[in-house]
Amino acid sequence: MKRLLHLIPMALAGCFLASLGGCYYDKEDILYPGGNCDTSNVTYSTTVSGIMVANCNVCHSTSSANASGGGIQLDSYTKLKVYVDNGRLMGSINHAGGYSPMPKNATKLSNCDISKIQAWVNAGAPNN
Repeated sequence: MKRLLHLIPMALAGCFLASLGGCYYDKEDILYPGGNCDTSNVTYSTTVSGIMVANCNVCHSTSSANASGGGIQLDSYTKLKVYVDNGRLMGSINHAGGYSPMPKNATKLSNCDISKIQAWVNAGAPNN
């Protein structure tokens, strides 16, 4: 009986340690800042437009901009370029002071997505 009582604390400790292995943090850009973010071949058509569709166009498309996006349309190159040129796109997605942080009432875009958009802007925001 003493032998069995001696094993109980060890078993509990083992269960506790095993349960810690199931915990993880799933934000890759926080775990590996600057890690796997390739900004070398960013284009509007293959990169930036996809980020915009996934994160912005729910509110800022032609069909929804007046109802939920403050009249701001970002669902085409021409419309997006206006906000690139006046600095509002980068100010908003970086949550910089003086700009309305976007996405509104949501988590900031990942560092990688922001870096990709910034690389495209730095390249002159070409329609490619």
